[in-house]
Amino acid sequence: MNVDREWAEEWSECFRALGDPSRVMILHVLAMARRPMTVGEIVEAVDVGQSTVSHHLKILADACFVHVERRGTASWFRVNDKCMDELPAAAAAVMGVAQTNNRTESQKGRSSS
Repeated sequence: MNVDREWAEEWSECFRALGDPSRVMILHVLAMARRPMTVGEIVEAVDVGQSTVSHHLKILADACFVHVERRGTASWFRVNDKCMDELPAAAAAVMGVAQTNNRTESQKGRSSS
């Protein structure tokens, strides 16, 4: 795969979103749960304050790693499986060790709900 500037900018934002240990832990908790979780459940699982978890969830959502669903006054967070499926291929492309699907497919997966 030829990594162009647009692709590099898009994925650098994603990789930057994983640049904090708390965000990596939050993403891991959501991936292992395999179900939507509330902020309170995530706070209990990662032992980080509620406002900090909320801040990190916003960053993960902006990078398309998680989806949020509003139910009444509660927000439920879940992993964006398509984005997570593409992450290893994107890392491999950066390292030049594997081919990934074309960029159009990558963009579809990262933005899908």
